[in-house]
Amino acid sequence: MNSNNSVNKSAVETGKRAALIVLATALLTLPLHGQHTPDEVPSAASVSPNPQADAATPQTDQEIIQELAVMKKRIEQLEAALKAHVAAEQPTTVVQSAKASTPVAPAPPVAPAAAPVEQSLNISPSGAVAVKKAKIVPFSDWDWTWLNGNPRTKDAAFDSKFFTPEIRADVSYTYDFNKPKDNSIGGSSEIFRSNEIQLEQLGVGGDFHYDNVRARLMTQFGMYSATTPRNDPSPAKGQWDLDTAYRYVSEAYGGYHINALDGINIDAGIFMSYIGLFSYYNFDNWAYQPSYVSSNTPWFFNGLRVQIFPNPHLKIEPWFINGWQSYGSANSRKGVGGQIKWTPYPWMNVISNNYGLGHDDLYIPNRGRIHTDDSIEIKYYDHPERFLDKMAFSFTGDMGCEFGPSTTTKAGVYLQGVGCFGDTKDAKSVGGDFFKAGINPKQSFIGYMLYNRFWFHRDRFGLTLGGGQINNPGRYLVLDPPINGETAPSAAINAPYFTGNPSDPFKAWDSSITFDYMPSQYVTFRWEYDYRHANVPYWTGAGGITPPGSGGVPYTNNGYPQFFACNDGNSSMQLGLSAAQTACAAQGSSVWFPDLRRDEHFVDFDILVKF
Repeated sequence: MNSNNSVNKSAVETGKRAALIVLATALLTLPLHGQHTPDEVPSAASVSPNPQADAATPQTDQEIIQELAVMKKRIEQLEAALKAHVAAEQPTTVVQSAKASTPVAPAPPVAPAAAPVEQSLNISPSGAVAVKKAKIVPFSDWDWTWLNGNPRTKDAAFDSKFFTPEIRADVSYTYDFNKPKDNSIGGSSEIFRSNEIQLEQLGVGGDFHYDNVRARLMTQFGMYSATTPRNDPSPAKGQWDLDTAYRYVSEAYGGYHINALDGINIDAGIFMSYIGLFSYYNFDNWAYQPSYVSSNTPWFFNGLRVQIFPNPHLKIEPWFINGWQSYGSANSRKGVGGQIKWTPYPWMNVISNNYGLGHDDLYIPNRGRIHTDDSIEIKYYDHPERFLDKMAFSFTGDMGCEFGPSTTTKAGVYLQGVGCFGDTKDAKSVGGDFFKAGINPKQSFIGYMLYNRFWFHRDRFGLTLGGGQINNPGRYLVLDPPINGETAPSAAINAPYFTGNPSDPFKAWDSSITFDYMPSQYVTFRWEYDYRHANVPYWTGAGGITPPGSGGVPYTNNGYPQFFACNDGNSSMQLGLSAAQTACAAQGSSVWFPDLRRDEHFVDFDILVKF
């Protein structure tokens, strides 16, 4: 911003305002001696000795009074016009929430250097002032706190011209009715331990904004700092321990706001993914454990985004990123994608997210991925004066696939090909457990989730019913259970107990009921029940998913999740089951297996805070 232009502009505006006030004051003081209310009765001392002069006086006074009224009106119009002009030139910096991507707390704007005031005013000879219509911050003219995936806070606890702080806390207790003896829960990116009180996430940070320059930082401490990085295979490629470098950061980016159209933002760094509608932060959501479409899709991206606002109710946002929730790039090709968000009415939110081109499978460089994620949210009932004051639903549908031919690397490693559209012919394919040789199997993802929300007693209480389904042959998006410390990098080598080979089946559905008590806009007390089912053993059973450690010590990993474990706690050091049985027998033991079930149901109690 040019400080000299701002000073000159301020001086011009102040001078004009002062001149108008002085003129009005002079006119107002002249006729005061001749004014009286209709109830006043002139005294004898006030009678003029000149009757002809008295006859002319009332007409002159009346004209002056009318002129003063017009002058006062013009002053008021000019004052309003000046304020509107400043508002019209303010930058539309938008702060995004996590997956739903609706602005939640617009940063205090900084007015740039502006044209002279006269360019925004049109004063007619009659004194009428035409005021230039002020721009609004995109998505800020309607209340969006009802959206799933968007925080419901309406007021910032603290704000300043330079920084808007944000503090989040998420503490949860989960009781899994399968009663795993190692207290370990798999298949979720939101809950991880049974029968324990856990700090899921504590975030401290906020938004920086000054002179059209913007930045955001949110830290993450607690379970998320361990569980989110373990789903990213990219740190296994190369050096510098990326998962450790980034694990305590959920969002960290800097950028610039351009005063064009209704605003353009350019940001680079780690930003939240919008795929799957639900927010990464549970405070923002209608439910604690989202369905598979959300829980199995990315929570963050590392790269570049451009947010373009053609009008206050439309956002077009392209991305250039390292890959599908990855700190680095698993292979050479980057991912591209973007979002289109449209809010034509205060009761409707439409979001379309798309991803493509990325080669995101570690050690399989020729396999690409595409994905589309589309959501609609409708508030179909809104009566704040009633006990049942609001109702809304959200629906999300996802489709995606992986594709690539069967190949053999120079090192002699065979890589199975896959396709998007059913079994496709490929002479180089050697076949697998669920498909014949000469065929590349279908490797796809399709799913949906539907939630309905009820609010009661001026939004003091909330009730949500919902669930969804997925079908993911090949399991390329299904979360790997943390068996024996399994992570995405180790599963990319081999997952002995829950495989992710092409065409391996996985179908699942889930349902949930959530009750919220919200005594303040900054806190939520939540109670939730979830039931989840899969067509293959997947959820943790009573026996747990942790093998005995070396020497038979219970509930400790042996450090080799890519190999079968033995019941004596040692690793077989073998990738295949028959070889593992032989190796364990040589040690006087047998192969250990985790206790996996097809069904899981649990309750959780949560305290969620956001300032």
